[in-house]
Amino acid sequence: MTRFVAMSGNIGSGKSTLTARLCQRLGWQPYYEVVDENPYLADFYHDMARWSFPLQVFFLTRRFRHHQEILRAPHPVIQDRTIYEDTEVFARNLYLQGLMDERDYRAYVDLFAIMADVLRPPDLVVYLRAPVALLIERIEARDRAYERAIPADYLAQLNDRYEEWIARFDRCPVLVLDAAAVRLDRLDDVIAAMQARVPTIFPPIFPLEGRRS
Repeated sequence: MTRFVAMSGNIGSGKSTLTARLCQRLGWQPYYEVVDENPYLADFYHDMARWSFPLQVFFLTRRFRHHQEILRAPHPVIQDRTIYEDTEVFARNLYLQGLMDERDYRAYVDLFAIMADVLRPPDLVVYLRAPVALLIERIEARDRAYERAIPADYLAQLNDRYEEWIARFDRCPVLVLDAAAVRLDRLDDVIAAMQARVPTIFPPIFPLEGRRS
């Protein structure tokens, strides 16, 4: 059975970078979030109410496909963002802020429930907790055109939704990391925390001593 870790966290929390570095260190396969390929994204950041439903359906269907591919993968995998966040964080926040109407939101949640019922959850979800100031700093540093219009209060709302979601998430074990404290030159500290949380996702002895990446 494929060993499967999922990396979760807000926009700019460092998911993709940590996914890439951990996969390089462990020899695992990364599965990155589909962002640039989403044809609704730029329009969404300029008119969230108009584009929220098609944007979220696009992300949900792509994430479902990726999750299925991961479960069939011959090698251990780290996924950049989970299918659960699409519903519990992003779609829920749009609904609570009045940017997705009741009818669309209920249809979306029903679609997610059907998908989630047929998917084996990850072995571990790693949640990168990050304050809004750090998110903004990292978003500005990577300078993606479609992210320049993201308001700080939207990031703060997503942080609230993340905390609500992670507090009730029980489909698999969760490891919460302080994104500001994660050091890419000490990846073995992260791996050791993952190994301590779910020892079965690693080989019986994974050699960490004396090796720093």
